[in-house]
Amino acid sequence: MAGGWSRDGAVQDQIDASVEDAISQARSQLPKGESLSHCEECDKPIPEARRQAIPGVRLCVKCQEIVDKENKAAGLFNRRGSKDSQLR
Repeated sequence: MAGGWSRDGAVQDQIDASVEDAISQARSQLPKGESLSHCEECDKPIPEARRQAIPGVRLCVKCQEIVDKENKAAGLFNRRGSKDSQLR
């Protein structure tokens, strides 16, 4: 049962939209194309096992960890679910 001005299922719609946004963002960051033999950041060789496991890989493990940490720090705020995003 929804209360106020919201309709039934509005909360679930918001959850579904947040999940779809996260999936779209993750898919857009997947590497595409042919794997590189050397990291495009540090120019160290990328192991063959990594290139076979992740098609289109462009970074070595160390550089990828740095990129992942930067992306995690930037993505901690869920604007869609914040009180500030609600219309008043």
